[in-house]
Amino acid sequence: MVDEYAWLADKDDPDTIAYLEAENAFLKEETAHLADLQEQVFQEIKGRTQETDLSVPSRKGAWWYYTRTEEGKQYAVSCRVPADGDTPPEVKPGERLDQEEVVLDGNELAGDSPFFSIGTSTIAPGGTMLAYSTDYKGAERFTLRFKNLETGELLDDQIEDVFYGGCWSADGSTFFYTRVDDAWRPFQVYRHTLGTPEDVLVYEEPDERYWIGIGLTRSERYLVLGAGSKITSEARVLDANDPTGEFRVVRPRTVGVEYSVEHAGDFFYVLHNEHAENFELATAPLDAPGDWTPLIAHSEGTRLLDIEAFSDHAVIHFRRDGLTGIRVLPYGDEAPRNGWRDRVEAAYAGAAYEIEFPEPLYDVSPAGNPEFSTRRLRLAYTSMITPPSVYDYELATRELILLKQRPVLGGYTPDDYEQFRDWATAGDGTRVPISIVKRKDTSAPAPTVLYGYGSYETSIDPGFSVPRLSLLDRGFIFAVAHVRGGGEMGRRWYEEGKLTRKRNTFTDFVAAARHLKQARWSDRVIARGGSAGGLLMGAVANLAPEEFAGVVAEVPFVDALNTILDPSLPLTVIEWDEWGDPLHNADVYAYMKSYTPYENVDGRSYPPILAITSLNDTRVLYHEPAKWIARLRATAQGGPFLLKTEMGAGHGGRSGRYDAWREEAFALAWIIERGTS
Repeated sequence: MVDEYAWLADKDDPDTIAYLEAENAFLKEETAHLADLQEQVFQEIKGRTQETDLSVPSRKGAWWYYTRTEEGKQYAVSCRVPADGDTPPEVKPGERLDQEEVVLDGNELAGDSPFFSIGTSTIAPGGTMLAYSTDYKGAERFTLRFKNLETGELLDDQIEDVFYGGCWSADGSTFFYTRVDDAWRPFQVYRHTLGTPEDVLVYEEPDERYWIGIGLTRSERYLVLGAGSKITSEARVLDANDPTGEFRVVRPRTVGVEYSVEHAGDFFYVLHNEHAENFELATAPLDAPGDWTPLIAHSEGTRLLDIEAFSDHAVIHFRRDGLTGIRVLPYGDEAPRNGWRDRVEAAYAGAAYEIEFPEPLYDVSPAGNPEFSTRRLRLAYTSMITPPSVYDYELATRELILLKQRPVLGGYTPDDYEQFRDWATAGDGTRVPISIVKRKDTSAPAPTVLYGYGSYETSIDPGFSVPRLSLLDRGFIFAVAHVRGGGEMGRRWYEEGKLTRKRNTFTDFVAAARHLKQARWSDRVIARGGSAGGLLMGAVANLAPEEFAGVVAEVPFVDALNTILDPSLPLTVIEWDEWGDPLHNADVYAYMKSYTPYENVDGRSYPPILAITSLNDTRVLYHEPAKWIARLRATAQGGPFLLKTEMGAGHGGRSGRYDAWREEAFALAWIIERGTS
């Protein structure tokens, strides 16, 4: 097939910029009648949001750390106050804590820039130094700076073109950071010693399938340097008190084996999938971290997600039956300190338990637990009707203490809404879960927004959304199709929606849309998804355009075949384990060509489609949706087909919260028209 729109890939061509600007002008003209509705929805989002607010403080060493937002300001301000006791200080919105210190003010850093992002903000052990990085274009290449928190002085040290993340040595003298290659793959770790001009390359990953990252364990005892492809992991550890030392390999990489390492004082925990599809938990001695002894065996029904170790307990984050959960492992005193293996095994056999939650649909995870020695566990909890909530779990009494629930202004009452779990049946008989939320007084069938993603084992868990209320209060139903390719039902769910089984992702979504209509939930379905979920949107528009009253595709990966054929681009070599390698495998090429959205546009009648992208996106390049919309407009019937390009943003869209609300209000206004016209 001749790619008549390939010229749009040249970002430096003035004709490309002129084309995108002309598309934006066309979009503005076509949607001018939505301006009042967009403004109304924006005011609803703004009016429901506590604009001046604070996060719950988290204890780290001698300080409580938190962020606050202020009415009229786009970005958060990071702050701290001296710690006194284990109970977080109570603060009312608009009030300041005594002895507050501003760590980092995003508004001050952003200035008048139309885009601003912080890549990392990491405080050294002891709390005296801050490393932070900034991006003013959306290209995800950051400038790294250092600030003395005792004096407020900004150091002269400045490092360009770093990636997200990074960590300090134990003494706060040295910072480790990553750099990306031309394909935006983090492939190098450097060591920077404060006050020195030359940084040292610590590690370089030559295999283009692997990304790397580095972090400091919660105990502040070890640096962990991880390399990972989509299917394989390898970790190296180094005593954090010896930053110039040599990293030790935990276990050399074996294709198909993924593992992560967590330091637990006298030993390491290792979470891995060797002969364990849903992962198992093992322990290993500090001097032989590759010697794994099983602790929690593999379970067909439970996917182990993460292990967090503390001085006297561990916390296991898991997924079962499409929902997340928390298991606590208190160590107790069953064995002496030097008998760590017996102690942990005895504790797990006799004392491990799971925390129960009352709602039928919810999402829970450990959150904000920086201290290694603590008697409390910080949890984040939400559901489709419960706003994000922060709990402390008292380990001694097993009591959940609600510290804060995000305020929802304007009279929001959870009892006015209800959530459900339903199931669609795919063509091969697989039952596909659907999470549904609506107002109790909304009579079904009703217009429905069906959201989907379905890649990378990423789960779209049932969570709360303030903007979504603008739909629900207008009589819409909102649903999430938990399609294969995601991780909602365990690792096998993911495996059945990738590579040459990728079409299951798309047919699952179509089955969910049809089920919503057949079960009388919906009288019309508007589909929505972003990034890899944008690929899903383009694929289902080709598969079953008659099922959808509209499609919103955000930063959509719709030119997948051409992108995955080009190893110089982001989302290519490392992505071959997710999609297959069409460059070297003719069968993969044929399979991808059978579903990739851009390649399969034809002359049928398509629903209205809104594609949203960003010029500086480095993950899904802007030209993919630009080409897709151009081909739809030239080839297909129906529509209209609209393209919106943010000319100064990246993959996440506009950066300021008010700007982001306006963009969401635009998309919701478009959806409301599709559902009610």
